[in-house]
Amino acid sequence: MKGKFIGNLLLVVILNLLIKPFYILGIDAEVINRVGASVYGNYFALINFSFLLNIILDLGITNYNVKNIAQHHQLLDKHFSGIITLRILLVILYLVATFLIGLCIGYEWVQFKILFLLAINQALVAFILYIRSNLAGLHLFVQDSLISILDRILLIIICSVLLWGGLFDTPFQIEWFVYAQTIAYLITLLLCFLLVVRQTATFKFTWNKVFAILILKKSLPYALLILLMTIYYRIDSIMLERLIDDNSTQAGIYAQAYRFFEASNMLAYLFAALLLPIFSRMLKAGESVYELVGFSFKILMGFALILSVFCCFFSYEIMDFRYTNYVMESSSVFTILMVCFICVSSTYIYGTLLTANGNLFYLNIVAGFGVVFNIILNIILIQKYQAFGSALASLATQFLTGVAQIFLCIYIFKLNLWNMFIRVFAFLLSIICCIYFINQLELFLYYKFIIYFSVSVFLLFMTQLIKWSDLHMLIINRLKRT
Repeated sequence: MKGKFIGNLLLVVILNLLIKPFYILGIDAEVINRVGASVYGNYFALINFSFLLNIILDLGITNYNVKNIAQHHQLLDKHFSGIITLRILLVILYLVATFLIGLCIGYEWVQFKILFLLAINQALVAFILYIRSNLAGLHLFVQDSLISILDRILLIIICSVLLWGGLFDTPFQIEWFVYAQTIAYLITLLLCFLLVVRQTATFKFTWNKVFAILILKKSLPYALLILLMTIYYRIDSIMLERLIDDNSTQAGIYAQAYRFFEASNMLAYLFAALLLPIFSRMLKAGESVYELVGFSFKILMGFALILSVFCCFFSYEIMDFRYTNYVMESSSVFTILMVCFICVSSTYIYGTLLTANGNLFYLNIVAGFGVVFNIILNIILIQKYQAFGSALASLATQFLTGVAQIFLCIYIFKLNLWNMFIRVFAFLLSIICCIYFINQLELFLYYKFIIYFSVSVFLLFMTQLIKWSDLHMLIINRLKRT
């Protein structure tokens, strides 16, 4: 399993490194520059609002389905047909709930028009994620990896034409960005659906009330967890837009920093997507997960520390590289969010392990505490520190929830992690010293990054976060397959 994980991880990381950073740095950042921080801040708050209600679209079905199909391949035919019909009904419920709650919190008509488009897009994304969960459950990681970047490839093509094609005399509109998303998601959904249908003997839209109730009962603990985590991940920008009367400027500043943080988070999330079906199958077979947990944590934490330390030292230069307004303000927010990224990365390993093991009760308690803690901190800190205060609230929340999940795994699985934590801490100190000296060099940022990255990789092996034996195993496995 370890060799399989390494091979698939390399594939998915390479694909995403080629596409998603270019989308964030090229397309998304250019959209912010074209429409301005205020307009994008309003869009960012609305899309995060649509995320909060996204749980209605899923109700935990996707995560449950990954674990279920990974352990019981033979259930694909029955579950795929039945769940597709159920999710259509959930889409209708989601759209109604979105507009009713949006009306209650005082959104204006202009905001409602964008919210409608975003709600449609969320429905399409939810369908894509569910259908992809079947590919992951079947361990069809290559197909799943290709689908995971398809929407971004299409968005890059469409938005490049809209931004630089000179087709329209009018300035770029945020609505165009949303329309482009709709087209990209529709095409991706169609291709993803065809891939899964090929794995089934038969497919037809069916409605079975008993089956639907059974699926919902099994998935509701996952639904509660996703809802709680979505709240403390996404509520920051909404509270900034609602609590501060500045025409969404602070929300826009937060969005500038968050988009770079999200690019990093996308890569880290890949670990969870790969590990959930693998952990589920290993636990069902009674296999020890200790080695894979340790290996995946060291790999992800090494990546997170390398990236976060660099971004913290050069946050202003990174923001200034792509944005034209509020660079200083967004750089301070970005620094805090990248420290937060280290905490988030741990949850993709230990939270995923707890999910695969069915420890939803404990995870929901931790997430519920995180929601209450995050909202209280946001109310206190936003009024005084604005976007920076919201970032501090996120950091404190992610740190506490991450530590709680690690201790739960130590308790439930009897893991001995102290030696690994010592190595991680030693690696952190070494790369901080490294970047301090590199920062003294009179070089362009690009060359500093190359030197820093090269030295950091060397230090990964020196501190034995990554061992030469792991690379040797990967090469041998690939040669055997060839």
